[in-house]
Amino acid sequence: MGEGKQRAPLRLDVVSLLPQAFHVLYSLGVIGRAFQAGLAQLYTHNPRDFAPGPYHKVDDSPYGGGAGMVLKPEPIFAAVESIPVYQQRRVLLMCPQGKPFCQADAQRLASHHDQLILICGHYEGYDERIRCLADEELCVGDVVLTGGEIPAMAVINAVLRLRHGTVGQSESLQQESFCHGLLEYPHYTRPRVFRGMGVPEVLCSGDHGAIARWRQAQREHRTRQRRPELLQCPPETMTTAKEHP
Repeated sequence: MGEGKQRAPLRLDVVSLLPQAFHVLYSLGVIGRAFQAGLAQLYTHNPRDFAPGPYHKVDDSPYGGGAGMVLKPEPIFAAVESIPVYQQRRVLLMCPQGKPFCQADAQRLASHHDQLILICGHYEGYDERIRCLADEELCVGDVVLTGGEIPAMAVINAVLRLRHGTVGQSESLQQESFCHGLLEYPHYTRPRVFRGMGVPEVLCSGDHGAIARWRQAQREHRTRQRRPELLQCPPETMTTAKEHP
């Protein structure tokens, strides 16, 4: 598909006990404008709507005992199975045990899929059988949150900003952090001197070749200093996930 060709809107289906949390996405700058422009469509699905009984119970105590409550499989399965199936869809389970979400994942999801289903957990965790619904499990760091809504919004933000038409100048996406396995170079703007701190002379030289070389050297230096593990992990190795036929 050509770079300038308009793609079909990205369909985003979120399975969450707190669907109202996702309303904030409509007011998040370029992400909100992307929704307004029809570049993506967001649908929320509350498992409680699929739970039987007067209390619409979605959790229960774990077999074998233990603290906390566990999400029941029936409402989650029913919610996911109610969602229309697009040809290029991907089901993502937000889970602290999942693979750390990275820029390469965002690029892959933005480029190769026209539907993302994001399942958000709560309580002590999922009934283990829920995992078979997912194509991959993702987390946003070695941390446990009260639910999967914030990680899901992070994934939506990262993916949608890479879709054609979301960011005004697509060139700005080519040299940012994690592209080609490096962090981004430092940026400066006016004033030229602020509280004794000046702008590097090369950026004011007008020599575009020298500026490009300086920026590349800065990307390598900053990565080596702050995230040396990125230099040992090629971007293509960071996209492994369960593939379905």
